[in-house]
Amino acid sequence: MLLRQSFEARWCSAMEPSGKTSDQKIIEDALNIVKEGTKLKVNLRMLGALAVRVHCEEFSELHRKLKRLGSEDRVFTDIDLIGYSKERNKVRMLMEDIFGFKYSEQFMLMHGKERLLYFHPEDLYHVDIFFDKLKFSHDIDFGSSPDKGRLKLDFPTIPLSDLLLEKLQIHEINEKDIKDIVALLRAHNLGCDDQKETINAKYIAKILADDWGFWYDVKMNLDKVRLFMGRYLEDGILSQADYEDLCWKLEKLINFIDAEPKTKNWRKREKIGTNKKWWRPVEEIMR
Repeated sequence: MLLRQSFEARWCSAMEPSGKTSDQKIIEDALNIVKEGTKLKVNLRMLGALAVRVHCEEFSELHRKLKRLGSEDRVFTDIDLIGYSKERNKVRMLMEDIFGFKYSEQFMLMHGKERLLYFHPEDLYHVDIFFDKLKFSHDIDFGSSPDKGRLKLDFPTIPLSDLLLEKLQIHEINEKDIKDIVALLRAHNLGCDDQKETINAKYIAKILADDWGFWYDVKMNLDKVRLFMGRYLEDGILSQADYEDLCWKLEKLINFIDAEPKTKNWRKREKIGTNKKWWRPVEEIMR
């Protein structure tokens, strides 16, 4: 009870004059949830734009200048996390008993096995928690074992390669996601393994080499990223150095993807091409 009261007191002090919660406090409390989870041996990792910002602190000013939500003052509206389904009960204990978050009984009945949705005690924002894999336009699988899954590769976010795939897998990509991709690529180098603060381009290429539809959408989205980069350069958001660095990294990533040998599954699906739907329609729930 004391911990819950302390948590709520912090959030009352985090309110901006406008009644909105500051980006910095959303980041701080997302980190707090993940860190408190480790005390219960719960593996939770941050996703999405919050994870991008945590990994791009050196380029946080660029992320703000890109005006992800149309304003430099606000970038984040909610918290996205992922964990393992084997730890679902401990996740519920963390969110409900320790932090006092609210939830919808109906949503829990319909989606509780694969996803949890929580609301801050004062309705300041909501928290989406996914389990084992992200199933949007395309799947991003983290495994189901706390000992062997991919969540152990980074902290407090998912690995950088998965974070980039999370953004690139979107079939109808939004400009806010393109801006996240720009910030993520600008702040990191590309490599062939999961080194700290390095995007594992080899892993990305391997995943795409077995899934033609995923590969197709990623290639289309990388073209869109390049197009918007040119606009950001013209608008003075990107410097010439930023633009050249991003162009080089995009080319390197594309080379990794093109060079990776494609599987029989990929080649079989390639023959069908766009004559058959290659992505999963996603119904957005409070996103």
